Amino acid sequence: MLPFLDGWQIISALRESGHEEPVLFLTAKDNVRDKVKGLELGADDYLIKPFDFTELVARVRTLLRRARSQAATVCTIADMTVDMVRRTVIRSGKKIHLTGKEYVLLELLLQRTGEVLPRSLISSLVWNMNFDSDTNVIDVAVRRLRSKIDDDFEPKLIHTVRGAGYVLKKSK
Repeated sequence: MLPFLDGWQIISALRESGHEEPVLFLTAKDNVRDKVKGLELGADDYLIKPFDFTELVARVRTLLRRARSQAATVCTIADMTVDMVRRTVIRSGKKIHLTGKEYVLLELLLQRTGEVLPRSLISSLVWNMNFDSDTNVIDVAVRRLRSKIDDDFEPKLIHTVRGAGYVLKKSK
């Protein structure tokens, strides 16, 4: 028993405030309605007392494994969060809509954050084409992406390295 709040109030408050950490209920409440309520409020698992310690360890390991795999699908830089599974981009709490190619370009920049990517590399990885120095396809695409994720926000994230390419990094 918790002294001032019950587990349902705690999990509700955590989930409402945006916390996504794994939660395992350890409780003596053993009826199905209680289990369902706990899970529906956002618990990830439910273990009834008394329990075997090896089962507890196994359940915690499973929750941690799931959390690690989910964490790898979400990238954050400055105030921008990109969910690679849902293909969503949020900057300063605002959802940003990208085209397919804009998303692929952003994903490439994210995967190589801090690394200057030459236009030729971007061309081959995003458009599957050999780079033609006379084309401005890359520059236009980067400009459009910037207009969506940088123009209305600080700090700026996409930077041009003159004569070298583009880099995604948090500006100082």
